[in-house]
Amino acid sequence: MGWFSKHLRPQTSSDEPPAWTPAVERSRTFGLLNEAPEDEFEKAEAFCAEHPLDAPRLLASSDVDRIRAEGCKAWGLVAPSLSRFRGTIRDVQSDAKGAPKVVEVATEPGCGDACIFSNYPIMAGLYDVQGKEGIYYEVTVLKMDGVIAIGTSCLPYPEYRFPGWNRLSAGLHLDDMQKFFEDPRGGRPYDGRLRTLAAGDVFGCGYSFATKSLFYTHNGKRLADAFRGLYLPRTRHDVYAAIGVGGPGANRFIVNFGGDNEAHLFRWLPAREWGWQVDGHVGRMAGSSGEGPGEELPSYSQVA
Repeated sequence: MGWFSKHLRPQTSSDEPPAWTPAVERSRTFGLLNEAPEDEFEKAEAFCAEHPLDAPRLLASSDVDRIRAEGCKAWGLVAPSLSRFRGTIRDVQSDAKGAPKVVEVATEPGCGDACIFSNYPIMAGLYDVQGKEGIYYEVTVLKMDGVIAIGTSCLPYPEYRFPGWNRLSAGLHLDDMQKFFEDPRGGRPYDGRLRTLAAGDVFGCGYSFATKSLFYTHNGKRLADAFRGLYLPRTRHDVYAAIGVGGPGANRFIVNFGGDNEAHLFRWLPAREWGWQVDGHVGRMAGSSGEGPGEELPSYSQVA
């Protein structure tokens, strides 16, 4: 059983789940475009009440070895287990060695609402951030005849809910350009520069360690901070990339966690530097005094 499967499986602890409350910004009562059924809201509330958040974990030695060998290319996406998800997720190969550089997602018409998570955390609570500015990934939209939502989440999280709708999850929904954090209703207006979406548009999602804020970019330009003070204290959370997909029409997009060839360079220029790459963050334990990307990755031999 892999890292993600172990991390996602339901918990059996009798401890009460951590308390959580919706963000304090004013929210729309109803979404502008896409809305989920009320029974799924109630089901998700029950899921969060029944399943405590996973504690942050060290990566298994096999995962550490993979990250050491592949860097950012080790990050990918895990297909939802839901039968309502209709689509494909595939690694796009860009060199003779076959190491994936980016991930392509294509959904079919009629795909039900589903959330796709990264295989590894993009922000890991047990690893230090010395020398790092933040973490970042990008999504290039090739086609959107349904809904795509880009964001982050802690696990476990209900797979049938878009990012931003439930516990410790943030999202930007590209159908109406509304931002969400723990907001099961209509979201909040984000940045006025986001008006329309065209094929080829690139959206980035980042988290700044200095300002403790989550932000987005559009076609290489950083937008306003979407939310501040998320995932604190940082050492208590493993945070995953989370991408929502849904109908009624088909969607197709590319997810980039740091592909390094000319075809898949980040559009937001600062993210091309080591200070924003996900593998550098995972490479250092809290209390480490090393500098730069060359430090050994800590691990343990077996996930509990």
